Parts: sequence; structure tokens; C-alpha cells
Amino acid sequence: MTLPFDGAISDFYENGAPEHVRRAIDQGDKKDILRDSYPYDRWMKKSTYQDQIDMLQRELVKLQADVKENGKRIVVVFEGRDAAGKGGTIKRFRENLNPRIARTVALSKPTEREAGQWYFQRYVDHLPTAGEIVLFDRSWYNRGVVEKVFGFCTDAQREKFFHQLPEFEDMLASEGIQLFKIWLNVGRAEQLRRFLAREKDPLKQWKLSWIDVEGLKKWDDYSAAISETFARSHTQVAPWTVVLSDDKYRARLAAIRAVLNQIDYAGKGKVDAPDPKVCGTPDIWHG
Repeated sequence: MTLPFDGAISDFYENGAPEHVRRAIDQGDKKDILRDSYPYDRWMKKSTYQDQIDMLQRELVKLQADVKENGKRIVVVFEGRDAAGKGGTIKRFRENLNPRIARTVALSKPTEREAGQWYFQRYVDHLPTAGEIVLFDRSWYNRGVVEKVFGFCTDAQREKFFHQLPEFEDMLASEGIQLFKIWLNVGRAEQLRRFLAREKDPLKQWKLSWIDVEGLKKWDDYSAAISETFARSHTQVAPWTVVLSDDKYRARLAAIRAVLNQIDYAGKGKVDAPDPKVCGTPDIWHG
């Protein structure tokens, strides 16, 4: 079987990954947690997860009805390292919702015209109208992290971004848009394990990109950019919710609960708070 990028991910695993990362992957089975600092040793049982996700998705349907009826506008930003589970979490948010009300925005590389615009402009174009929920699969925070790591922006452009960012998010809030920022954080060994699985699965190889391959070598650069981004964008108006996503089941449940717990809507049932062991402020982020 031909591997994408000439097997660059396997090559990194064999020749570039730190020894402790290779050892964790070699010794762990599919449902083992590979990161020592994660609060659980194994994934949640699937039956337990299914019961809880079903209940939460029923609550999301109630939320949707309330958003439509009352003209609310909701934005949920999903960020995180590559392979942290953003797509899977967004899928569980949306899978029982009306796509005319709840839509996903996943923007590609800016066009030449977009590159010449005000940085936030192309994101503004996708903000919700009354009665909509918009889920951003990556967002304006590309400038804080990915663009910094790969040199896609200058330091001056990034500094301008951080200077304008608080006012931009304040404007969203003052306009009545409810903004939620979710950061999914995956450990290094688990990230590489997921990439290796994608590399070998013909149905998932399309998820891989040159950025993924090169990003494996830039773990520390990503960590520095993420840490600075949290420090400069975790505000009272627009705080970050960090979800430890080595266990995808726990991460999906925590992300949905984090949003539902902060919104009032008609017919709201009992929604437990997210597990504080895997969900909290940027203080629980470990690089």
C-alpha cells in the first residue's frame, strides 16, 4: 500500500520521535491512555459514553429549537493541535441538528483577495444571523498558533492580531452573539498514534496534510505559541475552555456539557457539569 507523503509519518515514528513517545505507543493498547498526566488510565466504556451522549444530544435539539424560536446567535470555536479530535467533537454536536440552523465553518487557505483584507474579515462573513449556531473548525486563532509556527505571518501581523483580538471578541459579545471557545488538547504520543492510524487507513488518509507531517517536528514551537495565545486571549468576556482529549469519549461529553451549562434554553433538563479532571481553564493545559 502506498502511504501518503511517502510514509513520512511512519518515518518520524521510527527515526524522529522521542524515545518515550515510541515506547508509550508500543506498550499501549487501543484504549489505553498514553499520557502519564491524564487523570484516567483507559477510555470510558462505550456503553457509558453512549448513554451520556444520547442524553446530551437531546438537550442540543432543545437548544436548537430555542435558538430558532428566539433568534439567538451562538458561535462555538473549536481549536487544538492536529488530531486532537475537533472534527469528531463537532460531528457529535451537529449530527442530530438541522444543518440550516447549525452549520460548520472550516475555511481553507486564504485566497489572494482574502490575504489582502483585514484579518478578521473573512471570519465575520460567516458569523451567525438570528436563529443560527455556527461551529468554527479552526478560526481566527490560526494567526496565534499555526501561522506563527510555520512563519505564515510576520511578528508584526501577529502582534496586531493580539492587539485587535480583545476588542473584536468584545464586539461579538456586545452584539449579543454568545461565543464559546473550546481548546482540545491531546498528548504527543496519542497525537502520533492517531496520525499513524490515519496514514494506514485509506478512508482517513485524506485527513492528512503537509502541515500535519511537518508539525510533528514542531511540538515545542506549537507549545510556546499555544501558551502565549492562552495568556493573551483568555479573558473574562471570552474565556477558553480546555478539554483534555486523549480519550475522545470523555472529550466529546465535556465539550458539549461545557457549552450547554452556560446557556439557558426552553425545556432545559439536568445537564451535569463537565468532568473537572478533563475540562477547565487553561490552567489544566500541560503543553
